[in-house]
Amino acid sequence: MATGNLRPPTSLRRVLDDLGATLLDLVHGDPDAAGVIGGVAIHDPLEEPVLPRHALVLGVGLRDPAGIAGLLRALGRHGAAGLVVRAPVPAAGVPAPVGPVEAGPVEVGPVATGPVAPAEDLAAAVADSGVALLGLAPGASWAQLAALLRGLLAEGDIGDAGPETLGGVPSGDLFALANAVAALLDAPVTIEDRSSRVLAFSGRQDEADPSRVATILGRQVPERYARLLTERGTFQTLYRSAGPVYLEPVVAERGEASLPRVAVAVRAGDEILGSIWAAVRGPLSDERMRALADAAPLVALHLLRVRAGADVQRRLRADLLSTALEGGTGAREALHRLGLADQPVTVLALALVDAPDPSAELITERERLADAFAMHLSAVHPRCSAALIGDVAYGLVPVAAEADGEQRAVRIATDFLDRVGARVRAVAGVGPVAPDVAGLAAARASADRALRVLRTGDGPRRVATLADVHVEALLLELRDLVAARGDRPTGAVARLAAYDERHRTHLVETLRTWLDSFGDVIAAASALYVHPNTFRYRLRRLAEIGGIDLADPEARFAAMLQLRVVSPRADGGVPVERSSGTPASF
Repeated sequence: MATGNLRPPTSLRRVLDDLGATLLDLVHGDPDAAGVIGGVAIHDPLEEPVLPRHALVLGVGLRDPAGIAGLLRALGRHGAAGLVVRAPVPAAGVPAPVGPVEAGPVEVGPVATGPVAPAEDLAAAVADSGVALLGLAPGASWAQLAALLRGLLAEGDIGDAGPETLGGVPSGDLFALANAVAALLDAPVTIEDRSSRVLAFSGRQDEADPSRVATILGRQVPERYARLLTERGTFQTLYRSAGPVYLEPVVAERGEASLPRVAVAVRAGDEILGSIWAAVRGPLSDERMRALADAAPLVALHLLRVRAGADVQRRLRADLLSTALEGGTGAREALHRLGLADQPVTVLALALVDAPDPSAELITERERLADAFAMHLSAVHPRCSAALIGDVAYGLVPVAAEADGEQRAVRIATDFLDRVGARVRAVAGVGPVAPDVAGLAAARASADRALRVLRTGDGPRRVATLADVHVEALLLELRDLVAARGDRPTGAVARLAAYDERHRTHLVETLRTWLDSFGDVIAAASALYVHPNTFRYRLRRLAEIGGIDLADPEARFAAMLQLRVVSPRADGGVPVERSSGTPASF
């Protein structure tokens, strides 16, 4: 096993090498001019772009050549590397037709042409801006393209060390491995998981059949082909075989003939990790069958490395995020490795409203929510960073301006929780904008304080800044102080609690409800399901027994504060007793 930085950087050239021919085509521009791609962004015509350096921008829904040309020039001012639009894109030098094209015999003679097509404008915009223009193949999903691109870019997001190599191929680079196997077999290859999802594919897929093209575009074997393979027992045969299996062509329901396949299962011990599939013209030679069999263990090592690497990167990202949020000497380096140095960020803290005793199912749900939160933030900004630290998922979101950064973070968190829906009960605290690394620890503390209020409350609010819940946060912190000191109620509240304990009455609850109702006897009596006259009688009794002047605002405030922050019971609970509807003794 050798080490070294053998994998080329994630440039536009490498993107085209890995995804070209099948998904992407270069329309205009120099793929070597931009250097290393800094991130993937989705163009939104309603928002001012916030792009990393050398961004690759996905122009979803762009069709008008004039609009594309204008966007190219705007992206050039932001230092973008490339723009991807849906193919077909007008090619340079193609004249625009004068009128509608009609079917009929072709006549030889002078060709009448109209004005030059907008493709010339696109070529000029590419030349002026330095932003390459690429076309996404019809039928390919924008979401799948974004996932593939972010997978390629994620290789260098954390750390600067060069990757390991396995069998001469950079560790975990399944696309490079697929190309290597394809070269050995002289056939286009896919690497798939147990669910027939495509993990990587080689070049030359255009030499295969329609089912392979559909598989690449959908990143999944089409359902009709998977069903035919299952009915024929192909997967059973494949997973039981120790070596490659030659499979006769499959004819799908639509009459589309396919090429034969040679496949081999990829195993790690007795675990089936996936399989390698080659589209061939006929049976392979014994030498190539052995080469495919030898490739399977190497693919297994790479798949295990990808699985382990995902866990390692997740832990490393959590460590870096935790170091950055704590502040101190290592925070600046951690932010630099996360790609967030020297820019203002907001801190979001997301958590489930947990049950008292966390179960394994709750822990799994928490991790699932954190992963979804990280994906949501990555769609908002390519340089967002998120990780689960303890039971809280923290997110750092770069902002362009400090003025509205906090409110933008509130909108991001609200949108995420709206998408999650009521399936899980989650809340999010939002910290103020940290203009630099020195303010990050304070921003995280504010987000934590707001989050704690939301987790301990039972109101409908799901997202809050500290300013929204400042008083509630102060009360919680005062309770912590009281609990740490072991303080007990004093004065009138202590006398009423002792009386309730001896006589099983409800005077503390009566006082609390009256104070919460601003002295409205009718509302307080309704809340306790007693008659107003009964409630008035209780008020007179508690004033006598507790020795409290209910007309004194200072006495009322002291009682309210004690009832909110000091527990009248030694076990830490607050006795809350409700009448069943019939008046009690008090």
